[in-house]
Amino acid sequence: MRKKKSRETILPANSTQARILIVDDHPLVRRGLGQLIADEPDLEVCGEAEDVSEALRQVNDVSPDLVIVDISLKSGNGVDLIKRIKARDEGVKMLVSSMHDESLFAQRVLRAGAMGYISKHEPPETVIHAIRQVLAGGFYLNSQSKDDMLRSVVSGRQTRAGVSIEDLSDRELEVFELIGHGQTTRQIADRLHLSIKTIESHREKIKSKLNLKNAAELSRHAVQWLMEKG
Repeated sequence: MRKKKSRETILPANSTQARILIVDDHPLVRRGLGQLIADEPDLEVCGEAEDVSEALRQVNDVSPDLVIVDISLKSGNGVDLIKRIKARDEGVKMLVSSMHDESLFAQRVLRAGAMGYISKHEPPETVIHAIRQVLAGGFYLNSQSKDDMLRSVVSGRQTRAGVSIEDLSDRELEVFELIGHGQTTRQIADRLHLSIKTIESHREKIKSKLNLKNAAELSRHAVQWLMEKG
């Protein structure tokens, strides 16, 4: 039985299909998302990439209408990629599709320049809806993320008691996650193409913001955070 096409479209039947670039470090994810997109008459996949450098090259070469980006990539990360694409071409729309905690990353990716965040747990029809909404110039978040952002605006970040992972900058959060994965300072520096001194500085800032006394506490906290967020 043929899959029933979605009735929701953003382009006339005689118009050019919207061109989508998929950036994800898992080949099976790229293939599955690509097939989902290919089944829609108004959408087409114009390229794939697994890391930041390849994604930037593809953006230049294929001029996508939309880039679907994961947070974790083979090298670099999605938040940094979004910022770099936005700096090169403000006309490119971006949607994040990730397994990472939406409550932690949704605001970050929007600030970076993306127009939406969708979990990889969502059903196919929801993914297509999010794609079309962003292509049409709208923003996409799930209901819980919208409510969280509204509460944040109303209450103000400055009223939050204690410390939170949310207080970390995008780069500090990236370093914190790699620490949780057991990577050394040198390994993190090599992965992020930064100096060891810069990574050490980020580590000190993270410890200060999270009120952690030493490297051992930092590692335990990072590992625990990764386990809690799955």
